Amino acid sequence: MYLNRFQQSDALKRLPEQFFANLVQKIQPYYEAGYDMINLGQGNPDQPTPDHIVKTLQNSAANPVHHKYPPFRGHAFLKKAIADFYKREYDVDLDPEKEVSVLFGAKAGLVEISQCFLNQGDIALVPDPGYPDYESGIAYADAIQHNMPLKKENDFLPDYASIPEKTLDQAKLMFLNYPNNPTAAIATEAFFEETIDLAEKNDICVVHDFAYGSIGYDGHKPISFLQAKGAKKVGIEMYTLSKTFNMAGWRIGFALGNEKVIEAINLLQDHYYCGMFGGLQEAAAKALNGPQDCVQDLRALYEERRNAFIPKLQENGFEVVSPKGSFFAWIPVPDGFTSESYSDFLMEEAHVIVAPGNGFGESGEGFVRVGLLCEKERLIEAAERMINVKRR
Repeated sequence: MYLNRFQQSDALKRLPEQFFANLVQKIQPYYEAGYDMINLGQGNPDQPTPDHIVKTLQNSAANPVHHKYPPFRGHAFLKKAIADFYKREYDVDLDPEKEVSVLFGAKAGLVEISQCFLNQGDIALVPDPGYPDYESGIAYADAIQHNMPLKKENDFLPDYASIPEKTLDQAKLMFLNYPNNPTAAIATEAFFEETIDLAEKNDICVVHDFAYGSIGYDGHKPISFLQAKGAKKVGIEMYTLSKTFNMAGWRIGFALGNEKVIEAINLLQDHYYCGMFGGLQEAAAKALNGPQDCVQDLRALYEERRNAFIPKLQENGFEVVSPKGSFFAWIPVPDGFTSESYSDFLMEEAHVIVAPGNGFGESGEGFVRVGLLCEKERLIEAAERMINVKRR
């Protein structure tokens, strides 16, 4: 009787299942049974936040100024630090007050942006495979998702020529993400220029998810969407401190770019939040404009892990392309398996946890995603387990 009294809203009922929450639930029995599991299925950085950032938070937490409500839209010192960071790293000029929005993690911003610009029946263009929470925001807004397949033969970039003209006419948002999760592909300046041209002609707002912007390999530094000429006319970029500085649990990100889009995000957040704790903002500013050797060290660590893990698989018959960016590898499944069945097979037979590619979209079928997020020795052991069960 009482269970039927409070019905969820239609908006909540439209939300998709939380992919990663379901993955955690699926693997829990193996841990409870005492198996030695190597978990490569999630994207949670395994290194601690650098000491100088932690100490900044510890010290600022004692400052009574931060015990009051902070400014709704963030302290000026943090927004200036963000603008300075982008100028130093990407030579992009930003107005701290008009072109920067402080986010409670980029995940929140990626869901909020659909609420800002999509109405019922509007279309959003989404990479397939892609980060599952793009879909969450679109569903909450009661809008329509049009998938853009990311194919190996096109370097995991969307083929804009394949999008129907009618769909482009109706589209209001486009999500992109390079370095890409889950495919580990990178974007080129020419691709971003093509994107800007398409967005201008069709009045589409581009949202570039730059979560893995600091992680490029073989001397390659991933480019920012905002570095492309005209980018701020058509959209924004979202950045997070989670990956660059191992601050996933701190929930700090920011949106940058088009002034009108930034204002819409700020307006929505005015109604959700009362501003981020000032101590967190001080720590974020320290991360952005403090010592950067920790960022270089982290990138080198991931590259070392990649170079230990990927060649071992390649030498033993796995047709995997070495990642160009992010801390993921996108591995084709062997013949006779689906993404789901291969993921289950590795969990049961090798006690290695990977994420099935179809969890990121229809075009993810035929792949599994691996995170390079444990010690090199454990990655080598995971590769050996995968090789051993492949030979059975």
